[in-house]
Amino acid sequence: MCDDLTRIEEGAATAVAAGVSRRDFAAMAGALTLAGCAGMPDSAGPGALSESMVDVRTPDGTADAFFVHPAKGKHPGVIIWPDIAGLRDAYKAMARRMAQAGYAVLVVNHYYRSAVAPILNSLAEFRTPEGMARINPMIAAITPAGVTSDARALATWLDTQAPVDARRKIGTAGYCMTGGYTLRTAAALPARVGAACSFHGAGLVTTKPDSPHLLLPAIRAALLIAIARNDDARAPGDKDALRAAATAAGRDAEIEVYPADHGWCTLDAPTYDAVQADRAWGRMLTKFAGL
Repeated sequence: MCDDLTRIEEGAATAVAAGVSRRDFAAMAGALTLAGCAGMPDSAGPGALSESMVDVRTPDGTADAFFVHPAKGKHPGVIIWPDIAGLRDAYKAMARRMAQAGYAVLVVNHYYRSAVAPILNSLAEFRTPEGMARINPMIAAITPAGVTSDARALATWLDTQAPVDARRKIGTAGYCMTGGYTLRTAAALPARVGAACSFHGAGLVTTKPDSPHLLLPAIRAALLIAIARNDDARAPGDKDALRAAATAAGRDAEIEVYPADHGWCTLDAPTYDAVQADRAWGRMLTKFAGL
């Protein structure tokens, strides 16, 4: 959920954190990203990585994306959908950590229809009037059908890359506005996607006929749906609807409300919670271990 209440809560969290103002936080975001990356536990130990920006052809054009993987060998592919502020250094750092754990990771610029990444440099920058004015029209250009076709194109691209073991399933993770994108990805590629993870995802349960939670019957992937406590407070019925949908569909779904606020998993979020982010990360790796 990325509404005005979330913005207020994030602003409060920023102010509490060592007395740093919103303006100072935005200026420091790049440095915080690097520091957060350096401070993360390495799940696979040190190892050389290979990374580059790549282009992926889709039915709607060319999506720019960040691709990182261990320098040697073949590995399961993972598609990461960034949060509302888009592909930037924070998500590159998170992708590197995942690659260190033994995955070939593709982080897409889901706003490619409108502009090349980075659109913004931090989540705090999105919270400015200028950031919102830039992003909102880009959000409007993304449709559920577009996400579905993007997912198929991204998976096809991964399967043609030498570092990717195409014999193994693909994993996917989404944050904030893209939490539902992971469910759409799994539904679009039921035979290909083995695990789908949503972190503080927005719009997972809606009244629309194509609501992400209604896609569960088409999904075969193991699911991790990690919900922020303030999102749950605003929509307490969503977790119940998700659990009911998973049960009815016979899906393996881990659905939990975490004791952290919206955005807690994203490195440059004012609400970033290292302890709960690492717990969620561990649960994601457990799901991906079955790929």
